[in-house]
Amino acid sequence: MTTTNSDKPRVLTGDTPTGRLHLGHYVGSIENRLRLQDEYDCYFLLANMHAFTTRAERSREIHQDTIEIVKDWLACGIDPNRSTIVLQTEVPAIAELSWFFAMLIPFNRVMRNPTLKTEIDSKGLGDTYPFGFPMYAVGQCADILVFRPKYVPVGEDQVAHIEMCREVARRFDQVYCGVDSHAEDEDYEAQGGVFPIPEALIGRIGRLVGTDGKHKMSKSLNNAVFLSDTPKQVKKKIGAIYPGQSREPNDPGDPDINPVFTFADVFIKDAGAVAEMKERYRKGDNLGDGHVKMAVVDAVNELLEPIRERRAQYEGPQGDAAVVDIIRAGTERANVVAEETLWMAKEAMSLDFWRRSLETK
Repeated sequence: MTTTNSDKPRVLTGDTPTGRLHLGHYVGSIENRLRLQDEYDCYFLLANMHAFTTRAERSREIHQDTIEIVKDWLACGIDPNRSTIVLQTEVPAIAELSWFFAMLIPFNRVMRNPTLKTEIDSKGLGDTYPFGFPMYAVGQCADILVFRPKYVPVGEDQVAHIEMCREVARRFDQVYCGVDSHAEDEDYEAQGGVFPIPEALIGRIGRLVGTDGKHKMSKSLNNAVFLSDTPKQVKKKIGAIYPGQSREPNDPGDPDINPVFTFADVFIKDAGAVAEMKERYRKGDNLGDGHVKMAVVDAVNELLEPIRERRAQYEGPQGDAAVVDIIRAGTERANVVAEETLWMAKEAMSLDFWRRSLETK
């Protein structure tokens, strides 16, 4: 079995399986992961436990979404021989650390997490969310710290979660390992801390606007271009974007308020060509919105075509089975690290009665 290189600095990130991945995921995190897997010991987490916070009654759907996300990862170029793909529900150390961490962070601090508050509002949960919903914010700290990573690649909207994770790591190391509260973050391990203080890595694009031209790209808002969309679907979705202004092709326009140009900046490789289109657009130099949209469609399809081809290899029951085998192998490797971390934490907490081993059947 191929194993990751533990001499490299470790990276942890992942996704909650809520459906297929889209362009926002790609530019916000996935392309960063592709680069990092050559330089770091990468762990990519399938946070399927967190999916139950809002979809507990749809467990079968979560099961399949978990497989579909891995297909997207593999299609994008995540290599299970260079990176470790981890299934959250099969790493028991995560649940145990979540319980311990919950004792170190006040409930009011959890509820002040701006990302959590935004999710409650955007999903229309009101006061009906389960107790497990705020608990997942603590669980995300365990997701990360159980692998003791140096970096956590995330989108801009997840930075608040990472900051809470950093607070939990500091608190644990101070309470149970005697680390000085005035220590610099980079010195916590050297002073005997179990957990390093991880740093967030923001992707090239912190927030990609959706095809509605207003909100962040999201499946739930029905404004996403998925990585598995066909060329025809891409053309239809990009073509439907409102340019933010009413104009004729020869009228001056403002590219700065046109979301189509946001896509052009992100996906068209030739920056000079984009700059020229913007200049012509400002002058009303016979450049219509349709022309810009088609340039974006071509660029997006150029990006997605090899992804579609690789994803096709995993379609059908045999593809699902192959994906499960990949997840199982990665999770076995991940549990070695997670159990080591849990034992280090239990030793620090005077809970070191005996060690255990895990077996995957």
